[in-house]
Amino acid sequence: MLRKKAEAGRPVADGVAMSPERAISTSLAKVAQDSLQLPLQVTSIEETLRSLADLPETLEALSLLALIEGPSEALGLIAIPPATLQALIEMQTMRRLGKIPSGPRKATRIDAAMAADFIDALLGAIETTLIEDDAISWAGGFRYTSHLDDPRPLGLLLEDVTFRVWNMQFSLGEGGERTGGLLWAVPQKGRGAHLKRALSETQTEGEGATHADLAAAFAPPWADQIERAVMGTPAVLNAVLHRVTLSLSAVLDFKPGMELPLRADSLEQITLEAQGRRKLSYARLGQSRGYRALRLTSPESVTLDHKTPKDDPTVGTSPLPKLDQPATSRADLGNHAPADNGPSDELGGLANLGSRGAPDALADLGGFAPLPEPETATEDLPPLKIGSGF
Repeated sequence: MLRKKAEAGRPVADGVAMSPERAISTSLAKVAQDSLQLPLQVTSIEETLRSLADLPETLEALSLLALIEGPSEALGLIAIPPATLQALIEMQTMRRLGKIPSGPRKATRIDAAMAADFIDALLGAIETTLIEDDAISWAGGFRYTSHLDDPRPLGLLLEDVTFRVWNMQFSLGEGGERTGGLLWAVPQKGRGAHLKRALSETQTEGEGATHADLAAAFAPPWADQIERAVMGTPAVLNAVLHRVTLSLSAVLDFKPGMELPLRADSLEQITLEAQGRRKLSYARLGQSRGYRALRLTSPESVTLDHKTPKDDPTVGTSPLPKLDQPATSRADLGNHAPADNGPSDELGGLANLGSRGAPDALADLGGFAPLPEPETATEDLPPLKIGSGF
């Protein structure tokens, strides 16, 4: 098995090397015949380079958009037009092509599931054919992962790189009564160069190789695996516009429509923080492709430290007076109680209370008779009257 894989990409008997165009055409015809018993003849195949912005323009309307994933999490695309998708469905359900093709329709999730095996078989055949060619770096290792209902999310899912786009046209059926097409797009800069090297290292003498040998040959290298595990770890970052310190009473008075004061440069001096309010960078608020975005500012102004919020000079201050600041008048106190419960000149005669334990301290109040003894006070209390006003 392994020897066949290695020999598939070697020069053929007539001395003509197996080019990517020939490998793709041969693989497409072979997979259609072997898996679907569908005769297929490639009539044209063309390779172009497209940017991510130009890629949606090459797609035929109502095509099935299948996302494919390759080495190092590289993403590509296979677009199957309605005519080709209809032929695939007919061969799987009726084992023959219908006499009259139906009109185009939007591909469904069931269509994508039925086309997934054909896509994987095609990608595997191309990979096998080019295993000894340098083209394996961009052609190998891709498999079906999901599908899209609409091409608009492509700009968010795919990387903004140059894509190698293969556009194929072919005839279907014994007499070529049907026509179809297929589009295959992968990043131009391949990430699967290790496939060729790994396979050559695991080649063994005799007939074929074990499943473990093939799995080791097509598995990403250890560096890519550990990078994927580490880089896939979630990290939560908080973009902080401004921090304001408020009292609990002020927070409880929040109502819809109230405005909170922010610094004038809040949009220009956003703090990007990690867990524990650890400052990582400063940023500026803006927008990109219709979404809110942050642009990191120059790293020279960033202080990567572990300051607590109390020591952080960038933490906002309350628009209300602080509770631990002594007030000079009752007007300055606002709705806040004084932080110090000790004597104050603003409280007038209450400052002369003296020691709470001195019984004669109440004598200075004036106008108040001394309290009677407990026995007399109990006897002189008037009877309790409960009126209708309670």
